Amino acid sequence: MTASPDVIDDAPKAQETPIPSATLGGDSKRSLEQITLLLFIAVPFVALLAAVPLAWGWGVSWLDLGLLVAMYYIGCHGITIGFHRHFTHGAFKAKRPLRIVLAVMGSLAVEGPLVRWVADHRKHHKFSDVEGDPHSPWRYGETVPALLKGLWWAHIGWMFDGEQTPQHKYAPDLIKDPVIRRISRQFVLWTTVSLLAPPLIGGLATWSWQGAVTAFFWGSLVRVALLHHVTWSINSICHAVGKHPFKSRDRSGNVAWLAVLSCGESWHNLHHADPTSARHGVLRGQLDSSARLIRWFEKAGWAYDVRWPNADRINSRRKDTAADAA
Repeated sequence: MTASPDVIDDAPKAQETPIPSATLGGDSKRSLEQITLLLFIAVPFVALLAAVPLAWGWGVSWLDLGLLVAMYYIGCHGITIGFHRHFTHGAFKAKRPLRIVLAVMGSLAVEGPLVRWVADHRKHHKFSDVEGDPHSPWRYGETVPALLKGLWWAHIGWMFDGEQTPQHKYAPDLIKDPVIRRISRQFVLWTTVSLLAPPLIGGLATWSWQGAVTAFFWGSLVRVALLHHVTWSINSICHAVGKHPFKSRDRSGNVAWLAVLSCGESWHNLHHADPTSARHGVLRGQLDSSARLIRWFEKAGWAYDVRWPNADRINSRRKDTAADAA
């Protein structure tokens, strides 16, 4: 498969000399990782289910709500700007301090080690919605029962699959970077920081154990569960439904109602039509907070060589080339 100069989604060639793994461990630790992953998913999800009746019965404080929103968007933009647009697709280059900050921010989202995340996503783009895609909702067919099963697989089931994406094949550039490799291997540390920061702030702000407990519930558990399911919805929902104004070789769609919560990632049809674009919401009225922050980083001199889409580039990928682009 030959890629155009603008696309870096095909897997990089494997290195001849073995490079240290950047995950939590090798095959011997796979079962432990799956158990840990199950806890990281199940416990916040239970908290998310409990959030509605608790909020209805006792309410939620402004402090807890502020911690939830702040931590949510720190982690969300760490994933969208850092893990996805920068590390996976090279939509822009970042100076070293910003590169490290983005790696840590993305790790606070509790979505797995950086190098594994990038490797899985690069493989997804190489085989999008065909055999080899780690998380296509069309894996089992196009009937309603098959699609329901596929949506579950794309949303969460694929993470428990025994087959792992070979990271030395799909992310050798990140593995060769010692600082990024270290941050990736420190996933448990950053998860701990992510979960303990809200109760620490809540406890100190209210000077009470109750403040720490409610901050942990809303700012840690509910926040992580909500972010998880929004991120996973890009894999499942955005590959099953949505509008398709752009030409892509898969079933990726634009889902407008997810745009704010996903920090612009749900403009998914454009992303698959032009994977290295720094902006996904390219049409009029399409909110993309990640692109806005990248623009600010560029103006501050922290980001450079940003691949902004121009009108010609957008129109060349549109099904209706006569439509206006924002």
